[in-house]
Amino acid sequence: MIGQISGILVAKQAPEIHLEVAGITYEIQVPMSTLYQLPEIGQKLILHTHFVVREDAQLLYGFYDAKDKAMFRALIRVNGVGPKLGLAILSGMEADDFARTVRDNDVTTLVGMPGIGKKTAERLIVEMRDRLSEWEVSGIAADGSGDRISTSAVTKDAETALVSLGYKPMQAARAIALVVKDNTAIANSEELIRLALKSMV
Repeated sequence: MIGQISGILVAKQAPEIHLEVAGITYEIQVPMSTLYQLPEIGQKLILHTHFVVREDAQLLYGFYDAKDKAMFRALIRVNGVGPKLGLAILSGMEADDFARTVRDNDVTTLVGMPGIGKKTAERLIVEMRDRLSEWEVSGIAADGSGDRISTSAVTKDAETALVSLGYKPMQAARAIALVVKDNTAIANSEELIRLALKSMV
């Protein structure tokens, strides 16, 4: 089991990053909550990881915070929830927000996320309630701000990331367009993705 990995960040394109470790580059799937916290390309990065071995693939999932890894592991133990959906959930909301959603029996919020129907949402709430009984919910960080989006490449990257998380292309494009219209100052594609996800939940 690979529980943690440390190396140099060489590429990031949601939902995957490349981390170079002793001359070997690892492909790691990460949620958007982790992508927002990554350093610049070429900088050192330490991630908490979860390793999955399947008949057709060996997959590595990475998390900036240990609590996100813990939440991911709890999620994929739920019947019908695989790693892809686990990443989508942690991309659409913070771990603490998900814990609140479960505690509040908020089926509507979960159904608004890609890949989650009413039955899956209800199952998540029932099965996760006991596992999150001792989860400590911390404060939520304030929204960031930055420079105005100046290139179409930023919006294209954001749309690609949303599609990879399970949203339909038209849905992703519409969400990105609305965010750009309502927010004149956005730092980068990661910030754009975060705001678009928030608007669709």
